[in-house]
Amino acid sequence: MPLSFKSENHGNIAFGFFNIESDMLLLENYFFFADKFCEWITQMANKDDTELKTFNYKVHTIANPEDIGDLMGAIHGIRFTGFIGKIYKIFPFPEAPEDFKQNPEGFNTQKTVKEKIDRFSKQTELIIIFLKKEKIKFGPYLFDIPVFHKLIRYVWQGGYPRWKDEIRPQYVLDMKKAIQKSRNIFFKGVFSS
Repeated sequence: MPLSFKSENHGNIAFGFFNIESDMLLLENYFFFADKFCEWITQMANKDDTELKTFNYKVHTIANPEDIGDLMGAIHGIRFTGFIGKIYKIFPFPEAPEDFKQNPEGFNTQKTVKEKIDRFSKQTELIIIFLKKEKIKFGPYLFDIPVFHKLIRYVWQGGYPRWKDEIRPQYVLDMKKAIQKSRNIFFKGVFSS
């Protein structure tokens, strides 16, 4: 489930997985797959922090909240609206609470999820910038380093339900390796706190 994270300029914003059978993440109304997020983080970790860095990535955006859908209604099986509703019709919330775990093979559903989101979204660029004064701008959202680290750890852990059987996809393991090797100040201490 997405959790609330404090931005410096827009208050609390939602970030995270929204369906355990998909590896798609949302950042408010921006949608992208977790393997891409991990690839971006890896690319950023491989850069030094001696100057301002800007990264541009293609993502899906859904402008209308009605088109995003009702996550809680879909989880409870009572309201399947928008994109999220379409996903929950295909991949319903598990009946047994103990089955509520993020599928480490969720990347196998990407084709199906992409077909559904294409009907509700437009492709846009998400610009990520490492700013001086140790701030990170993700699209319109400004984060300090501790919150940026929380976003990374959220994906590492498999979100709120955690990865099923604590098994992580390879792209998540690769991201952690890159972060641990990084000399970039923006990644210092991600996994030590």
